[in-house]
This record gives sequence, structure tokens and C-alpha cells, in this order.
Amino acid sequence: MVFRVSLILVFVLALVAGLAPEPFGAMTGTALATVIEHAGWLYLLIVFLTLVFMAYLAFGPLAALRIGGRDAEPQFSRPTWLALLFAAGMGIGLVFWGAAEPVSHLVNPPEGLPADTPQAARAAMRYTFFHWGLHPWAIYALMGLAIAWFQYNRGGRGLVSDLLQPLIGDRHLGWMGATVNIVAVVATAIGVATTLGFGTMQISAGMGRVFGLPSGLGMQLSVIAVCFVLYMASSASGVDRGIKWLSNFNLVLAGLLLLAVALLGPTGFIFETFTTSLGSYLDHLLEMSLTMTPFSGSSWVADWTIFYWAWWISWSPFVGAFIARVSYGRSVREFVLGVIAVPSLLGFAWFATFGGTALWAQIFGGADMAGALAVGYETVLFGMYDMLPLSGLLSGLTILLLVIFFVTSADSAVLVLGSMSSESAGDPTLARKFAWGIAIAVVAAAMLVAGGLEALQALITVAALPFALLMIAVMVGLNRVLRLEALREKAEARRARRVLEDWVAREQEQQAQAIADKANGDGGVPAAPHPPGR
Repeated sequence: MVFRVSLILVFVLALVAGLAPEPFGAMTGTALATVIEHAGWLYLLIVFLTLVFMAYLAFGPLAALRIGGRDAEPQFSRPTWLALLFAAGMGIGLVFWGAAEPVSHLVNPPEGLPADTPQAARAAMRYTFFHWGLHPWAIYALMGLAIAWFQYNRGGRGLVSDLLQPLIGDRHLGWMGATVNIVAVVATAIGVATTLGFGTMQISAGMGRVFGLPSGLGMQLSVIAVCFVLYMASSASGVDRGIKWLSNFNLVLAGLLLLAVALLGPTGFIFETFTTSLGSYLDHLLEMSLTMTPFSGSSWVADWTIFYWAWWISWSPFVGAFIARVSYGRSVREFVLGVIAVPSLLGFAWFATFGGTALWAQIFGGADMAGALAVGYETVLFGMYDMLPLSGLLSGLTILLLVIFFVTSADSAVLVLGSMSSESAGDPTLARKFAWGIAIAVVAAAMLVAGGLEALQALITVAALPFALLMIAVMVGLNRVLRLEALREKAEARRARRVLEDWVAREQEQQAQAIADKANGDGGVPAAPHPPGR
């Protein structure tokens, strides 16, 4: 039922948005404004509590517990595991927004700062770090750890509804659980399709810049068609082959592009931007986490921070389920630090390099990055390359990186959507993967044809509200089952210690008896009789 209903809903939403984009956009825009006005603060509070909760798990008394049990061994090496996390979590987003978001904040800065000033530039990098740092990865880590724990340690099916079992009991197997799973699947499919739409726009813009090809709708649909073939071939080969190989290759390629821009660009400025922005980010972390604008009436926080938080929340079932799939055998501490700290640092380095170079080009290099921004977010990165040597090579590498990120994100989504819409644990069938592969390609294409990506972004933000409330239930339930597991392991350790102590005592008694018997046989003083019962 979950598979059929969610698949129908996905196609219906795409059909409505495609055939009637203006009414659909007006409806979702009204809903978005209502949610932000009355519940925007809730997104900020829940995401901040999620970060605090994950820090408690990483450094608290539950950190030594292991996904899959005490003797579980990881399936993937640590570098491969981190590559899988990075590729599935934010691949296309980093490339798309790496240069565009800092420039946007410079032109339209937060906190009422004047535009195109050093203060605006510092705030631009600080908020970019904030939007792509610890908070989003904490959301992913919460859902990933919860799904992994209930699947591998409690025999669950790997579904979002299983996370409610500690709170609602067996009702998670009925209509209530099915409803949660349907909402999770639909939100994931729409979110993935929308993000792939952004990736398609940037790939097309790069093809136009490098090869002089038209970057309009025809090119965008061609990009989706080619990537569909690639990600279905990768998905059919499984996590152990296609997704694993592509993720490793993607991480290497992203590292090479990062190094190339850092060396060809303003290297000293980039390193200074990294350290300055990181220090400012950590210094203002609490303030940014809970800041709204009730006195000024500014919409900046709603347009950026709340939208991002809702976006990450809506993506959390997808990314969380994939992270759970590849994290068997990791301890709670290793899982939390690996999922939150390492990708955040990589993201900081990425934005300091690309965002710092774009800001340098705008402020000191004489480039019109604001003009590129006015054309479209997808053109800012290629406009920045025009200021660097080997711009054609950098653009070509970026297109290749985008294509592979597109493929890794899509085949991860196909795997997860198939699993989330199945009643049994394990990898879904190829037919189910193929159905979801077609679905996300059709939705992305329909949104590009109709220009309905912004409306779907608004829809995702609204749909994330129930998931934000679900995250509270997930934290309560996960804390409960982890504490029970810790108590069980302590009880087992006490029993094992008592068995060992009893064995040692028996051995000591036997040795003492043997010494006594030997002494009696040698004519020594007879040993005192043992007390009754010994």
C-alpha cells in the first residue's frame, strides 16, 4: 500500500504543478507564509535541540554502544564510509551554492547590515557555514542513527514508522505507521527531484559555457535522460559496487577541484577566510541557532535559515535511511562524529574556497559576480571561473563532478525510496528501484518544463513541519531504547563478571585443596576440614 499510494501521490503532485503552475505556486506560497509566521521559531528550536542531543550521545554514557551489537564489524572502510555520507548528503548542493550563496548574502546581507561591505562579507561567510555545518548534519545523524538502531539492533524493517514503536507500541505496524511512511516517501521523492532539478540547471549552464551549447529546456531534458540511464545502471549494481565506486571517485574529484581552485585562486585570502569564518561561526553559533526577527520584520531568516532547516528535515528520511544502510558496525560515538564533524569540516573548506574566491572576485578582482547572480544562481560558479587561469578545465571538471553527484544522489534515492516503500528489510527489488527511478526523473523534468521548482520548494518547507515534530518523538524514543540497551549490556557484564569471579574462586579452592592434600600425603599436619557446604 505504501508503495502504490506514495507513487500515485508523487505523480499527481508533479501533474498538478506541471499543468497549473501558477495556482499551485499561489497555494503553496500561502501555506508557506502561514507556516513561517506561526511556526518558524519551532524549526529553529527543534534543530538546535537535535544538535544538543547528538552531542550528548557522542560524549555521554551511551557513546560506546554499537550499531548491530557489541561484536558487529563495519561493512565499509572509514574513507569509503565518509565518501558515501558526503556524496549522498549534500553533493549537488555544495557545487550549486558554493559560490552563489556567499555572493547572495553579500548583496542582500543578514542582520540589517549594509550591502557590499566588509561586515556583509564576514556575515555572508558566517551564515553560509551555519547553513551547511553542524545543524543539518545533526538532523541527518539523528534520523540515520535511529533507523540503523531499530533495524540492526531491534530487528526492524528500516522504515520511519519503526522509530515510533517505543512511543505507540504495535500501532506503528498499522494505518498510523503506513501514513508516516507515505509522507516520508513522498517528501523524499519530491525533495530529491527538486534538488536534481537544480543540478540539471547548473549542468546545462556549464555545457553552454564550455561547449557553447544551448542551455535551455531541451538541454536540461537531455541531461535528465542521460543521468537516468547512468543512475539506474549504478543502482542495479548495488551499494557494494556502483554507488561505492562512484562515491569514492567523486570524493577524489571534488578534492582535486577544491585543490585546483585553492591554488589558482587567492590562496592566502582563502585560508584567512576559512579561519576567520570558522571562528566567527563558532563564536556566534548559539545566537544564530535561535535568532528570529520579531522586531525588524525582516524576512531574511525565513527566506534562508528556516527554509534550509525545513529542507534538511524533509531530506532526513532519505539521507538518514541511506546513512543507516552503510553504517553497520559503527559505535554511537564514531557514528555521530563521523556523520556530523567530518562532513561539516569538508563543507567549511569547500565554502571557504569557492565562496571566498567569489567574494574576492567581487570585492577586489573587479568581477561582476552580482551581475552573474542576477542571471541565475547556477551561473555564479562559472562566472567566478572566468577570473581564474584554466577556467575551461575547471568548468569541465565541475560538469563531470555535477553529473556524478547527480548519479550518486539519484541512485542512493532510488535505493532508499524502494526500501522505504517495502514492508520487509533488505534491498528492494530491481523493479521497485526502476519505478522510483522513473518517478524522480519524471518529476524533475515536469518541474523544469512548468517552472514549478520554487513551488515545490515551498511545498517541501510546509511538509517538513510534521517531520520536525516527528524528530522530537524520535529523540525521545531513541534515548529510551539506547538507555535500555546500556542497562542490558551492564547486566550482561555483571553476570559475566560474576561467572568469572566464581570460576576464579573455584580454581583457588581447588589449588588450595591440592596443596592441602599434598601436605597430608607428605606427612604434614592434616588440613582443617572445609565448612559444610563448601
